[in-house]
Amino acid sequence: MDLFTLSMEEKLKKNAPLADRMRPKSIEEFVGQRHILGENKFLNRAIRADRLTSMIFYGPPGTGKTTLAGIIANTTDMLFEKISAVTSGIKDIREVIGRAEENLKIYNKRTILFIDEIHRFNKAQQDALLPFVERGIIILIGATTENPYFEVNKALLSRAMVLVLEPLKRDELLLLINRALDDNKRGLGGFNIEIDADAIDYLLTIAEGDGRALLNSLEIGVLSTPEDDNGIRKIDLEAMKNSILVKTAKYDKGGDEHYNTVSAFIKSMRGSDPDATLYWLAKMINAGEDPKFIARRILIAASEDVGNADPNALVVANAAFSAVSNIGMPEGRIILAQAALYIATAPKSNACYVGIDKALDDIRNMKVEDIPIHLKDSHYSGAEKLGYGKGYKYPHDYENGFVEQEYLPPNIQRKSYYSPTENGYEKTIKERLEDLFYESE
Repeated sequence: MDLFTLSMEEKLKKNAPLADRMRPKSIEEFVGQRHILGENKFLNRAIRADRLTSMIFYGPPGTGKTTLAGIIANTTDMLFEKISAVTSGIKDIREVIGRAEENLKIYNKRTILFIDEIHRFNKAQQDALLPFVERGIIILIGATTENPYFEVNKALLSRAMVLVLEPLKRDELLLLINRALDDNKRGLGGFNIEIDADAIDYLLTIAEGDGRALLNSLEIGVLSTPEDDNGIRKIDLEAMKNSILVKTAKYDKGGDEHYNTVSAFIKSMRGSDPDATLYWLAKMINAGEDPKFIARRILIAASEDVGNADPNALVVANAAFSAVSNIGMPEGRIILAQAALYIATAPKSNACYVGIDKALDDIRNMKVEDIPIHLKDSHYSGAEKLGYGKGYKYPHDYENGFVEQEYLPPNIQRKSYYSPTENGYEKTIKERLEDLFYESE
């Protein structure tokens, strides 16, 4: 490295964001992830014993994925290579593999390859890694914010452990703040700072478990606050709010957060919780989710979770889908809210959902029985000669529009698919069916 490059590196380190400057160098300094890095936990033991296997760190931003890779690089006797899937391709992979093979042959040194944002590699790029991971030429450590079970090839996943990193807890985030404020060399200890408790609480909340966002927001708040006459930078709640960009909900319309949010929304409607229903609906709307997609989820819930307990739920949901399609956003948010709240507050029954699946299961897994002859179509020429429709009793010719007769084939006449509940209107349906069959006995 020449003097100019060295000078540039030193300037970059000095001007790096606070989160980079405060990055831990050892397990002892690391904050969070005690479930995998605590005393006697798997990753702690593996790092200390220098017995690492291929693994993928999966978790939201700012939880320590890259930092853990750096700690491994500082503590292992293995060689360490790092590439980013954003800027690297198969050519870069081959170059790293070539060096790893040479080092294994000549120096008997294995290589750890850390790939940041591994989910950005396409299938071909991921496949290029597979034989070398399998042969042990490299130990792969990947980092991703996307669910690896969606984004990483199954063959590669089968050869790597997936370690889930969790958002940092409030006490862990507070520890990061205190470290940064006290550190004179890497942190903000050179400034005379006073931060109100409300400002710190706001910062802890807005970070949402993201240590990087927390520290970088703290630095902006400190640097953008002028000193008073006594040389003190006093940061109150308003100053902190004005120093930080408005947070946006974590949401990826093609990834894990999308499916988890939709799941929470559906389960809140099913669970009859209107407040939770609106909360998750608001998250989807704020993230720019397709309103038609939301309306379709409401439509499905109207039949799957409400059904005949309130038949009007399907009418409301269908009207909402049509209205949102015609009107669009932002007014569509009100329509979606009305329909979702109708589903959430309606009586519940999944009898329709259960019934059709039971019937489909029999159709798919049992012999499909012949249609009883009295139910066959007799409205065409020649049907009468075949005996079709013979013996059919027209219900409207009888009292209450009902007459007992068999509608199922003989071998499954004792089958019951629809079992109405006593919830909402379905209770009326149940009572009517019981009355009809009781009177016919």
